[in-house]
Amino acid sequence: MTVMELETLTRFFLWCTVLNGALLLLWTVLFLGAPDWIYRTQTRWFPMPRETFNVIFYAFIGLFKIVFLVFNVVPYAALLIVR
Repeated sequence: MTVMELETLTRFFLWCTVLNGALLLLWTVLFLGAPDWIYRTQTRWFPMPRETFNVIFYAFIGLFKIVFLVFNVVPYAALLIVR
């Protein structure tokens, strides 16, 4: 790879990290700040008990966080080290 390709790839992963990090932060803040509103909105389409909803939502936030770290932060950090 040339230097320019590494620069482009580094910028790509930087913006992926920023955008996905903002999405994770927004999702977490909404869940912590307005859980009743999210529950009411989602149970219109998918009726379920509140406890089940909390477990599913918490699991999805955890899964998204792992995917975010593995596929955004780690490649970005590796590119910064390589440069």
